[in-house]
Amino acid sequence: MKLDSQISAVVTGGASGLGEATARALRAAGVKVAIFDFNSEQGEAVAADIGATFCQVDVTSDDSVDAGLAKARATQGQERILVNCAGIVMGAKTAGRDRKTGEIRHFPIDTFAKVIAVNLVGSFRCLAKSAAGMMTVEPLDDGERGVVVNTASVAAVEGQVGQAAYSASKAGIVGLTLPAARDLADEGIRVLSILPGIMETAMMAGMSEAVRDGLAASVNFPKRLGAPAEYASLVLELCRNGYMNGEAIRLDGAIRMQPR
Repeated sequence: MKLDSQISAVVTGGASGLGEATARALRAAGVKVAIFDFNSEQGEAVAADIGATFCQVDVTSDDSVDAGLAKARATQGQERILVNCAGIVMGAKTAGRDRKTGEIRHFPIDTFAKVIAVNLVGSFRCLAKSAAGMMTVEPLDDGERGVVVNTASVAAVEGQVGQAAYSASKAGIVGLTLPAARDLADEGIRVLSILPGIMETAMMAGMSEAVRDGLAASVNFPKRLGAPAEYASLVLELCRNGYMNGEAIRLDGAIRMQPR
């Protein structure tokens, strides 16, 4: 797919982190961009800065996603690119003992369900609804109608202590990649996923220098945290490269996560 002003994109979680970097990179390539995010203040600021459309969207709600897509399409036409970056992290052991009291507690089931609802179901909700919209437009010269890039994580295959919910949600994204690509192949819509490693996001910025240095040292090469711009660069290449389809790609400096 040629990235230019004739192409429209939707980026979920586009107000910060990997999503913001992706929205900025797509706009720099000339693509029209709609940012979907729950954080309206931050989303409006990023959209104003790069000349994008902001839509306040809760990816766990059909009505909210439908309204966001309607606004984006009314403003910039049917999207041919969807990048799913919206997600949350909530960690705790499946079951464990309180260090002070010895009380045994299990991971709250409603919290597990919330992580799945945002990270996995939310991604699929946006994928399915966006793909249905892509099916209404004429194919491009190469027969392609659109491309979806989902955000998984290396935790999908190497989840650490306390990551059962997060890992399950991201493993689900990896698992749906090929079936969704096969479902949509006859319509000329590609589906891909990226598994980022330890990336330089707002969550990491709040950690101590010692913790950050330790995480960087665990990366094989280069020994540093990944840059959001590197994630965005891969997204753009996946959009441009029409032969990439049905694949989940690690972006992690060859790290292999240890239990802790």
